[in-house]
Formats: sequence, C-alpha cells, structure tokens
Amino acid sequence: MLNGAAIQRALTRVAHEIAERNETSHEVVLVGIQKGGVPLARRLGGLLAAIWGHPVPTGQLDVSMHRDDLDQRIAPEVQPTVIPFDITGKTVVLVDDVLFKGRTTRAAMDALNDFGRPQRIQLAVLIDRGHRELPIKADFVGKNFPTAESESIRVKLDQPGQEDEVILVRGAA
Repeated sequence: MLNGAAIQRALTRVAHEIAERNETSHEVVLVGIQKGGVPLARRLGGLLAAIWGHPVPTGQLDVSMHRDDLDQRIAPEVQPTVIPFDITGKTVVLVDDVLFKGRTTRAAMDALNDFGRPQRIQLAVLIDRGHRELPIKADFVGKNFPTAESESIRVKLDQPGQEDEVILVRGAA
C-alpha cells in the first residue's frame, strides 16, 4: 500500500498541515499513542522542528488501562508512558498509525486527563481506514484507505533491516 518514500511524503504533508493550523508553535506538543504512534510522533517532531526552527516536545502514551474492552483481553500489554512536559494549556497533537473504530483515540483522550488539561487536542494519523464506532475524526490524515472490516492494516516502521511499509492484510481483522 505504502512504501518508505510514500510514508515520508505523507508525514511531510501532515507536518505542514499541523504547522499551518497552529500558528503558536511553542504551544504545540506531540504525544504518540503506544505502539504505532510513537515512531510517527518522533518523525513529525523532527519535521516540525525543521519547519518552526525549534524543537517540539514529544511524548508517548500508553492507553491499555483506559480501553473499554479490558474485560475482553487476557492481560493488557502495558507500554511505557513518558510525557516529560506539562500539557496544561497546550495544543496536544495525538499521533497514531491507524484510525479505525475510534476507541483507541477515546482511550488516549481519557489517559491524557491524568497529565493535565490541554487547551485543545488534535489527532494526526498515518492511515484512516473508516468504520468509526465513535464520533471521532482525525484532524490530519496521511492517507485514507477504506477497508472491509475483515481486513487489517499493518504499519511497519523502524524495524532493523527492513524498509518502512504499510500493508493490507485481507481476512484478518
């Protein structure tokens, strides 16, 4: 679906859209949702730093314990949450790899409440595949890929010896 060069083009476009929509660049922070959103947030942070001329605070957020399907999972795979800055009064750009039903995004917004009260939350995703169950819409989308519910999308980033890629897996939701 997307190779490394196409992923980079999509992220560059998303970074420029974030910069255009947020004139007060010093008030913007990025928070990648574990796992897939973390490397994307880092990359967007680098692109935005080049656009704005200053570093953009970047963190990572685990939403495992805020999900609404905890009772359906054997044991959540908890990842580190690292937000070494205050989000109160800031524009927080949540970053994830794939937006599907919207439940992970809802959990991320709940989890952010533990760290302060942002002025505004925006959502940036590499892939939007549709099929929302909640009224959540991404502010910044790298690529829209409508899929069947029985399909899934895998984003492979930062894996040693492998090119970045986005692949469609048929019949494996």
